[in-house]
Amino acid sequence: MGHAGYQELTPADVLTPPGTGAPEVTDRAWCVRWEREPRAEELVLRTLPDTLDFHTSGSTGPSKLWRRSLADAWSEAGMLAGFVGVDEPGAVVSFAPPVHVYGALATLLMPARLGVPVWYRPGYIGALPDTGARRVVVVATPWIFSLLLRNMDWVRALDHVTVLYSSAMLPADAHVFLEQAGPERAALVELLGSTETGGIATRRWCAGEPPAWTLFPDVSFAPTGVEGTEGADGAVPLVIRSPRLAHRPGGSAPDSWPTGDLVEPLDDRAFRLVGRVGRLVKVNGRRINLDEAEHALRARVDCADLALVATHDPMIGEHVDLYVVPHAGTAPGGTDLTPALDVLGARPRRTHLVPVIERSATGKLRHPQTAHSPNQG
Repeated sequence: MGHAGYQELTPADVLTPPGTGAPEVTDRAWCVRWEREPRAEELVLRTLPDTLDFHTSGSTGPSKLWRRSLADAWSEAGMLAGFVGVDEPGAVVSFAPPVHVYGALATLLMPARLGVPVWYRPGYIGALPDTGARRVVVVATPWIFSLLLRNMDWVRALDHVTVLYSSAMLPADAHVFLEQAGPERAALVELLGSTETGGIATRRWCAGEPPAWTLFPDVSFAPTGVEGTEGADGAVPLVIRSPRLAHRPGGSAPDSWPTGDLVEPLDDRAFRLVGRVGRLVKVNGRRINLDEAEHALRARVDCADLALVATHDPMIGEHVDLYVVPHAGTAPGGTDLTPALDVLGARPRRTHLVPVIERSATGKLRHPQTAHSPNQG
């Protein structure tokens, strides 16, 4: 039986390999009624293999295979259920493909831990489901906030919406969504992690400025994560210890992992995120967080997509290239890029007009050397 375009599948349909990565699971809309499965944990642990394989997004280099145990994945899904469970959700609506670690945890396993039905949709087009629940968790990717803004009647018909988000920096639409929904109706639960580490930190907020990040219950700072050489503004590399670290085929899980983030530790459990290593550059003496600059540019440059990529300049060292996808039908030179000067405080070393910017399912920029063949402007 279907539910207004969502085909009803059984837990076995989505769990039995290759179900987690099969097109009939990742590429179509479906629902699974976990509330009808009284032995969800037994079913999951019996059906899925003891070792789960996931690939990195390719945002920082070639995609690599990482393995983690089913027991660790089930444990992490329980922590996610705890983060959103305080809102007493009656259903999950997910847009994260289960082929990636975030989607596997939040789309497949978290609803099983909550014991609630899940509706999954792979794309932007189509109706949001009538779940029958008054309190819903939305498992989001970056473009979901604009979708929610276009469907505020659906949001306002609910008593509460908890948006679970794990990706790069929040798009500006996320703040707009929280403002329009209101703190009594909406909350945002952010996750920080990677394929290699699983989830490592989280924060929850409803309005105003986001709070500091707090480590997952089973994660701790490695000594070098707090005592490392200080960088700009007191930032240190974030290095963590976790019992859920993944391993490469034929290898074993490491004792600790450098995340590639720079943070300002606040105590032994909390920190402020300064930025990603490689996404912080200094151009003409001015430090630029490329993630923050990208979001500022998206609000000011009328284009289909854009990205900033750190590069090396033989004269001044670090610099930035700007990649822009013009709107369809826009003539060459028809996109006004002057706001980039104000945001960056310098002209990009080079501007590339490209037909597409390749991104992972969670919105991360894929490795720029392999992502496109740019037309330089």
